[in-house]
Amino acid sequence: MFRSGAYVASCLSEVTDEQVQPNGVDLTVADVRRQVTPGRIDTDGKTVGDREPVAPDDDVFHLEPGGYILQYAETIAVPEDHVGFLYPRSTLLRNSCMLNTAVWDAGYEGRGEGLLQVHHPVRIERGARVAQFVLAAASHDDVYDGSYQGERTG
Repeated sequence: MFRSGAYVASCLSEVTDEQVQPNGVDLTVADVRRQVTPGRIDTDGKTVGDREPVAPDDDVFHLEPGGYILQYAETIAVPEDHVGFLYPRSTLLRNSCMLNTAVWDAGYEGRGEGLLQVHHPVRIERGARVAQFVLAAASHDDVYDGSYQGERTG
């Protein structure tokens, strides 16, 4: 069962009333980055490639077609009896953009990020609402204790 937007908002920091939706909370853009060196995914580890910031013009990111790392402004704390999912807002899709994300495991805390695929030039303002975070009740054997725990919170 998915939780109400009000419940989801209680698991996030720095949320305005405008961001709270019936079934989730809109996440906003903090920064945009471009990966500039290769990453590596092995059977026994991983390396994330180096990234450089995309410089905004008066807090507006002018993005040409390509892939970008979109960093969210809000800090998320997924309750231990839930799992989180993030979906792009329809305005991204209507502007030839797609936001890819992963499952947000029970116990995760941090300011996450997603892969923004831009298929046609677009302008995105810092603070714009780009995705909706939802929570579903879930049973599990353990909670998240991975390398991204606490990301971008310190």
